[in-house]
Amino acid sequence: MKSIHRIPQGRFSISAGSEQTYDDYESEEHIEEGPILDYNDPTWCHSPSLANGEVTCVSPRGRSYRSTLGTRCEMTCDRGYKLQGKSSVHCLANRRWSGTAYCRRVRCHVLHLNPHGRYSCTHGFVVDSRCDFTCDPGYRIIGQHSRTCLADALWSGVEPVCTDDDPPKIKCPLSRIKVADPGVLTAKVSWDPPVAKDTADKTLEVILVGQGPATAFQEGATIVRYKVYDQARNRAACKFIVRVQVRRCEVLKPPLHGYLSCSSDGNNYGAMCEYHCDGGYERKGTVSRVCQFDHRWSGAPAECKQMEFKSDVTTASALLDQFYEKRRLLIVSAPNIADQEYKLQNLMIQKSGCGLDLRHVTVIELLGSPPREHGRIKERPLQSQVIEGLRQAFRISRFYFSMLLLDKRGVDRERFIGTMTSDELFAYIDDFLLSEEERDRLELHKDFCE
Repeated sequence: MKSIHRIPQGRFSISAGSEQTYDDYESEEHIEEGPILDYNDPTWCHSPSLANGEVTCVSPRGRSYRSTLGTRCEMTCDRGYKLQGKSSVHCLANRRWSGTAYCRRVRCHVLHLNPHGRYSCTHGFVVDSRCDFTCDPGYRIIGQHSRTCLADALWSGVEPVCTDDDPPKIKCPLSRIKVADPGVLTAKVSWDPPVAKDTADKTLEVILVGQGPATAFQEGATIVRYKVYDQARNRAACKFIVRVQVRRCEVLKPPLHGYLSCSSDGNNYGAMCEYHCDGGYERKGTVSRVCQFDHRWSGAPAECKQMEFKSDVTTASALLDQFYEKRRLLIVSAPNIADQEYKLQNLMIQKSGCGLDLRHVTVIELLGSPPREHGRIKERPLQSQVIEGLRQAFRISRFYFSMLLLDKRGVDRERFIGTMTSDELFAYIDDFLLSEEERDRLELHKDFCE
């Protein structure tokens, strides 16, 4: 569309910028439809405006004009906004601007919700909004405590994490002291296992290190430990002491010519000690004593006296009763004192007298036949009634050499119809007649006879 104005000297200005000259044309002709180019019109284009931004315009007519034809405007947005569209426009002849623009608010992406944590923001997710991070109780922030939305729609810093660095809490039972049970060096001790707590985890595994409750603890102090880990492997531990006391009596002294055999530890509460005498000696007094709770021994100490027996008794039972549970008896029978087997056996017995005493063996000799029959224990003679009683009770013949071994209860344990060396005799006694305590005692003193 062309706009034609009358101008001096016969020229027209066309909005397209070209000029045409018509001579002798002095009157106003037909004006085609379209804008009339008038640089003097101050509102050729509508007045520019930009919400949340600023418009800076330069007009051919000066700074005071903002919307005349040919005016050029620069578009800028406020902080926190980003320009969308043309950053520069100019006023066209069709009374419109050469482009459009608007300012869109800049937003950062929504922050992730941190496990075991939370955040709060001053202005949501827009520019210059600051979000502060906090963690649940029992957790600690690793990284920055806050982030700010920047003008480029990115958050400052990096996303922090919440870590569980608070160890669980556990409390052990109180330390305790208990007296050992009678006759032993231990005591059964019980307690309730501790309960652990954690600010982050609800379920915790409590681990016992060492001896557990309801078990027998040895004398002295025992340290009991518990430990616990949370899911982040934070560790807590506690400990307490179980102390077992053993009540004791003073150590008993063995009797002269004797010894003691004690149960348990020998002098602890409930221990029992028995008195024993060496060969050729017998116990006088109490058989055993017990250590009591008040640290005292029951009864009175026993003594070992040289064994005495009456050889002038008139019955075999009266003789045997004197040795009951005290001595073993080896009855040697021979037709006469000149019997070769007897002489050989007698010689070996005399040489092994010490070994017989260590094994609590007394020798009874029955020699000959009536009216010259006689019996003796060492050099002490026996009554004829006693000799006859022994032969009848144990069926001992007068006509050949034999030996009969009786235990401490007078029971016939073994018969020998020939001579026995001391080693053979002692081997049988050691294997079949001695108690465990007597074997231990013999082991300690066997070299005494050599």
